[in-house]
Amino acid sequence: MATIIPVASFDYVVFGATGDLTRRKLLPALYYRFRDGQIPGSSRIIGASRTELSTEAFRDRAREALREFVPSHHLDEASLTSFVDHVQYVAVDALGDDGWDELKALLDERPDQIRPFYLATSPDLYGAICRNIERCGLVGEKTRVVLEKPIGKDLKSAQAINDSVGAVFPESQIFRIDHYLGKETVQNLLALRFANTIFERLWNADVIDHVQITVGETVGVEGRGGYYDTSGALRDMVQNHILQLLCLTAMESPLSLDANSVRDEKLKVLRALKPITPADVQAVTVRGQYAAGAVAGKSVPSYQTDLGGDSTSRTETFVALKLEVRSARWAGVPFYLRTGKRLPSKHSEIVVQFRASPFSIFPDEAFGREPNRLVIRLQPEEGMKLEVMTKDPGPGGMRLRPTNLDISFEETFKQRYPDSYERLLMDVVRGNATLFMRRDEVEAAWEWADRLLQAWADRPEPPRPYAAGSWGPTAAIALIERDGRTWHEEIR
Repeated sequence: MATIIPVASFDYVVFGATGDLTRRKLLPALYYRFRDGQIPGSSRIIGASRTELSTEAFRDRAREALREFVPSHHLDEASLTSFVDHVQYVAVDALGDDGWDELKALLDERPDQIRPFYLATSPDLYGAICRNIERCGLVGEKTRVVLEKPIGKDLKSAQAINDSVGAVFPESQIFRIDHYLGKETVQNLLALRFANTIFERLWNADVIDHVQITVGETVGVEGRGGYYDTSGALRDMVQNHILQLLCLTAMESPLSLDANSVRDEKLKVLRALKPITPADVQAVTVRGQYAAGAVAGKSVPSYQTDLGGDSTSRTETFVALKLEVRSARWAGVPFYLRTGKRLPSKHSEIVVQFRASPFSIFPDEAFGREPNRLVIRLQPEEGMKLEVMTKDPGPGGMRLRPTNLDISFEETFKQRYPDSYERLLMDVVRGNATLFMRRDEVEAAWEWADRLLQAWADRPEPPRPYAAGSWGPTAAIALIERDGRTWHEEIR
């Protein structure tokens, strides 16, 4: 059983409290931490939104959300009742004056509490909310502000958001959240690399052939068409989640687990990424857009139909990339990245493909020369798998076959693995920013992404169609196979 270390008492203020993120993720995450004894009983969760509601009405909504998004076998009625009693609500206009005096009065009842403000709102409200927090005198040494993605649509807009928030809060009190960094497997990647000599000494271009990072979704735009069509897969997934996974895979050892030491090394990886120019676009990038097809045996419409039927959008719902990290450790090692909607399965994984043995003592008929692979599963079942060659048991000569050394974290440790938001919400209270993005990281990622977006604009081509339920356009297969390599699901 894991040791639960309680955090200090807090007042967690959630702007956008009536929104989908709060219902699906934030309230369930806070409930689990409360149920497990990590949140002190003196803490409060204060919802804030423009919607006119009483505290009791918001508590009713919170109960409904928890019953919907927390499995029934995890929902203890006594804990639920006690948790909801710690929830309060204030109707606040983020852009105006209404409700701010009431919020200030509520927080001033306990001025010594740690006071995180979680902005689960549109990013264009971040600056106004922060200015109102300052105007009301609610900024202090124990104040933090949490920013949800997307932080901008390009470098210029990201800088504007960072400037507006940074005018109120010092960088040390700004927590830019990327929920992928809160996944236990992502943190285990640090342990795997830097706590195990066997892997760290093999983690270089001499031994590793290439790296694959895949983030697949079975859903389409699911009612988010208005947002998604102005974003696309590169902005929505690659610029933040996938580049962060690449950074943790490729970075050098930090001096310590101190937040700035870790983030310094991630920043070096972002700055070492080779820019993609218009001349490179066709060779190292693939853009796709899902057409009608079938996922999990059910017919699903095309992206254009999801947008309204008469759309002629050229927004990509799939991206495949071949990237280079220009460093001595990774010279000549390609990083293949993929993400898309309406793919056959929802899964995220990092595959580290080691080089094939240059010489074999085994006869060809016994040995298929299968190279070793390390597969790091982020979802749906977090764990790690090392593929090694072993002897096929039984008489009849020496025959080899690949075998998996497989670790499922939940099965190994016999406990529920917390959702990433659970870890990150508590890290905000602790003031631990290790798993959050620093301003220069965000802007370095956008600087790289802007160049790719411009390269696409300079070579304007529509995204390639792919049938829903497939692994993207055939060009994505060609992207890796012309290098003599194969995407991991094809190997499986």
